[in-house]
Amino acid sequence: MTLSILVFNFYPLTATMIVLLALLNDGAILSIAYDRAQISPFPERWDMHRVLGVATALGLVGVIESFGLFFLAEEVFKVNRETIQTIMYLKLSVAGHLMIFVARKRGPLWSDRPSVILLVAVISTQIVATLISVYGLFMNPIGWKWAGIVWGYVMIWLFILDAACVYTNRIFDRQHPGLLTKKRDR
Repeated sequence: MTLSILVFNFYPLTATMIVLLALLNDGAILSIAYDRAQISPFPERWDMHRVLGVATALGLVGVIESFGLFFLAEEVFKVNRETIQTIMYLKLSVAGHLMIFVARKRGPLWSDRPSVILLVAVISTQIVATLISVYGLFMNPIGWKWAGIVWGYVMIWLFILDAACVYTNRIFDRQHPGLLTKKRDR
C-alpha cells in the first residue's frame, strides 16, 4: 500500500475494504488449527532464518503480482481508479487465502491435501469476497467479467508463488545445502 501511495499517488484500498479483508481473513485463519498437519516425532524448533526467508520471498513475489494486476487494469484495460480499488480488494482477498495452501508445507502445493474444514472456510470466505466485489457492497462493483479475470490472474500466480516457496525452502533446508548442488554431492 505504501509503495502504491508513494509511487502512483493511489490508495489501493479504502478503510472499509481493509476491515472486510480482516474479517474474512479471520474466518479462514481460525480454521488453520484444524488442518491435517504431520506431527513430528521430534520436538520442533523455530528456524527463524527459514521463516523470514520464505516470508520475504513470498512477500516480494506478492508485491510484483499486485503491481502487475494494477498495471494491467490501469494501463492496458484503462479501468477507473474506483474500480481498480475493488479489483485490488478481490485480488488481495483471494491471493491471501490461497497463500495459506502455499505456505502450509515445504513441498509443492499439491503434495498434501488440506483438511475439509480449512477448504470450506477458504472457499466460503472467497465466495463472500467475490460476491461483495461483483455486486459492490461498500465498494464500486466490478461485475463477473473482472471477477473472473482476477481469479484467473491469481490462479496463475499461485503456481509462481508455490515455486518460489518450494525453491526458498530448499535453499534454507539443512539437509539439502542448496538447489545448485547435484544429488550425488549431497
